[in-house]
Amino acid sequence: MRDNSDSTDKQTLRTLARDRRSAFVTMLDPLAHRLAFKVVPSPLARRIAGAQVVALYMGLDDEAPAQRLAAPLIAMGMTVALPRVLDRLGSMDFLPWTPDDILVPGPFRTNHPHVGDGPVTPDVIIAPMVGFDRNLNRLGQGGGYYDRSFARLPDALRIGLAWSAQELDAVPADPWDLPLDMILTEVELIEGSAP
Repeated sequence: MRDNSDSTDKQTLRTLARDRRSAFVTMLDPLAHRLAFKVVPSPLARRIAGAQVVALYMGLDDEAPAQRLAAPLIAMGMTVALPRVLDRLGSMDFLPWTPDDILVPGPFRTNHPHVGDGPVTPDVIIAPMVGFDRNLNRLGQGGGYYDRSFARLPDALRIGLAWSAQELDAVPADPWDLPLDMILTEVELIEGSAP
C-alpha cells in the first residue's frame, strides 16, 4: 500500500497519507485495533532499556494510539510524559503523566497534564506521524512542533508511531527535518542503524 506517485509536495502527501490512515482504521478489525500498540516489542525494549523518561502523545481520531504504550513503559520503571503546546511558534515541552491523570485544556485545542512539578526532559520521544518512508523520514502535521523538539533534544531517541498504511515511497526532507531512529507500526519495527 505504498505511494507510487512522483509527488514531492508535502501537503499532497499529507492528504494522501491521512486518507489512507482513515480508510485503514475504518476497515481494521475492532479487536485488532484495541490490541494494537499495547506491548513494547522486545527490540524496542532493548533500545530504550536505559531511558528514564519516555514522551508519548494522545492519539486523536485515527492516529496510532501511543497512549496504549503507557502501562508497559511504566511497568518497565519509566516515567511517561505528554507534550504541552506552548505557542503557535512550534514550542512545546513535556509534562509527566499517568493513565489515571486528568488532562487539562491547552492552547489550540490541545490537552496536556497538569503542570505539577514542571516539565521533564525525555530520553525517548515517540511522535505521531501523518506519513513515513523506509529511510525513517517523518511527515508530520506541518507545524514543526516535533522537529523543534528533536532539534532541542538531540540526544533523545526519536521514534515514530503510525499505522502501516501510512507508509509512503518517499517523504521529502527539508534541511531542518531530522530522520527518526525507529518507526513502530502495528506489524513491524523499522530500525535505523544502532547508536
